[in-house]
Amino acid sequence: MKNTMEYKGYIGSVEFSEADGVFFGSVQGIRSLLSYEGTNAKELVTDFHNVIDEYLDECKNEGKAPEQAYKGSLNVRFKKTDTHRQAAIYAITHNQSLNSFIEEAVEEKLARVE
Repeated sequence: MKNTMEYKGYIGSVEFSEADGVFFGSVQGIRSLLSYEGTNAKELVTDFHNVIDEYLDECKNEGKAPEQAYKGSLNVRFKKTDTHRQAAIYAITHNQSLNSFIEEAVEEKLARVE
């Protein structure tokens, strides 16, 4: 089962509250809090789409650029400082930046998943 939805480049979570009997979620990867809900899957998807459309319209009307989720930059923290050191040494000895090494490692890992 997939616990996310995508619409116009935005990713939304899918959760269920047994106590309330409602599906709900929020848009992931942006600072703005955009949430939605529905009593069934169709209502949830419709409300998700409406929230995105309303957000984009509001941004347009206010003359501001909408936030883009997952723009391509992130801050990575290693649990072990030695991992950071080993990655930096590997990158240096292979004539690449630490950033390009990490990007390459993530792409290799994701290629195995697909």
